[in-house]
Amino acid sequence: MRNTARWAAALGLTAAAVCGPLTGAAVAAPGAAPSSLYAPSALVLTTGHGSDAATATPERAVTLSCAPTASGTHPAPAEACAELRGLDGDLDALKSADGAMCTKEYDPVVVTLQGVWQGRRLSYEHTFDNACMRDAVGGSLFAF
Repeated sequence: MRNTARWAAALGLTAAAVCGPLTGAAVAAPGAAPSSLYAPSALVLTTGHGSDAATATPERAVTLSCAPTASGTHPAPAEACAELRGLDGDLDALKSADGAMCTKEYDPVVVTLQGVWQGRRLSYEHTFDNACMRDAVGGSLFAF
């Protein structure tokens, strides 16, 4: 009987030593920290001539990722990400640059932006009267 008690005690202590650290992790797993420190931000921007995205042929397209660092095929990813952060992803808040002077010629240019910005879906389409108007409003975001 004494041998049985020793074996039971030894097995109990071994199980506690091996499984003890796992129980804390298992309990903490459902409410644990997120798997990433950054909310996803990955976008595709296009521009082309036409009155809307459905009929316009995209002339250029770039990718833009802002987390954890600015990257992508966009020629100025850091500036474009800073501009998006300043707008908090609300592209309807884009304003024309002060002192921008453009002709009144009508040669429509459409821009689109699709993807995820700080974890939320983002879809934007806007038609400008001409490329000068696009460049005046878009700043570095649509300068590609």
